[in-house]
Formats: sequence, C-alpha cells, structure tokens
Amino acid sequence: MAVIDGKTMKINIADIRQDYSKKELRKKDCQDHPTEQFNVWLQEAIDAEVVEPTAMTLATADKDGRPSSRTVLLKGVEDNRFIFYTNYKSRKGSQLVENPYASISFFWKELERQVNVEGTVTKVAESTSDEYFASRPYKSRVGAWASEQSKEISSKNVIKLRFVEYSMKHITNVPRPPHWGGYAIDPERVEFWQGRPSRLHDRIVYEKQENGLWAKKRVAP
Repeated sequence: MAVIDGKTMKINIADIRQDYSKKELRKKDCQDHPTEQFNVWLQEAIDAEVVEPTAMTLATADKDGRPSSRTVLLKGVEDNRFIFYTNYKSRKGSQLVENPYASISFFWKELERQVNVEGTVTKVAESTSDEYFASRPYKSRVGAWASEQSKEISSKNVIKLRFVEYSMKHITNVPRPPHWGGYAIDPERVEFWQGRPSRLHDRIVYEKQENGLWAKKRVAP
C-alpha cells in the first residue's frame, strides 16, 4: 500500500510493472543522423495513431541549475533542430535566458519507445515565428496576447476579460505579440529507447563530435 496526502491507495505503486516486447532496436538499422532516425520514429508513431505523437516533456533550468519541466508540442524539425513555440516571458522563457540549454523527451507508449534530446537553445528567426503564428487558429492568436503566461492572477476572469479586450482590438488581423515566438533546440545528444523484455531495453545514443559529425553507440539499459 502507498500513502499519498494521508490517503491509502489500494494498489502498491512500487509493484506496477510492464514488460515490453513489441519491437527491438539494432544499431545497424539506425539512420546515420539522429534527426533522420527521429523522423522515421515520429512517422511510425503517427501511423500507429499514438495519442499526441508530438507531445514532449521540455526540461529547463535556471541560473542555479534548478530544473523544471512541462509538456509542450513539437512544431517542426528544421535544419536538424527541434522547434517549439511559447511566450518568451514565461517561466521557461526566463530560464532559457539564464541558461540556454534544454532537454526534451517523447514517450510513445503504444510503441514502447522513448526519445530523449539534449542541446542548446536559441530563438528562431522572427520571420519564422511570424509565419507559424499566422497559421494558428484565431482564438489561439488572441490567447497569446491575453495570457501573461506564468504570472499570478487573481482569478480566471482576468484572462476572460483580457481575451475579450484583445478580441475587440484585433477583430480580424491578429499580429504576433513581440513576447511570443519560437525556440530551436540544436541537439548534442540524442537517445532512442526501445522497451524490451526483462528490462533489457535497447538504447542507442548519438553524440555530436567536435567536427560536427555524429557518433552512434549502444549503451546498457
């Protein structure tokens, strides 16, 4: 039994286990470049109708190295970089100013797979952010103006009123807010994890070398 917040759970969470056996991952079958391998796996996740195949856990850290994480959506793999969009003044945006490194993790349980990426982060070009912002639904564009992301508010009505305010201000054309845009993660280490029986999982790691080329190796589970 486990006790959480004074309540006893009927299931002992330490006993929850899942044996994996659907697929295997061989080093010789992996693409030479990690983003090529990622694109293969992402397409397989989409074809398998994985729920939210582009959902990824983004971990950042402040100047003191204190980490935080949240789930965001991957919006592209461009020039071998992983792209996502957010409010620059959000908690993660502030941390990326202090510490421009991040990691992202994808978990596709239907395929018993994980991908973990670590690298440096920079903002994408303003023209790229403009183009993506223009493609978003109208309400999402208004919401980017209405929400001062990560700031304390007295009630949800604050957001509702701000949404109405900016809806009236931008009835048809909604420009991209200067505080909102894209980030690109330039990978330095990428790991592909395939679940296997008896916890003998397959793990293939790509590491970027000083010459810009990628070294590929198998590591112990």
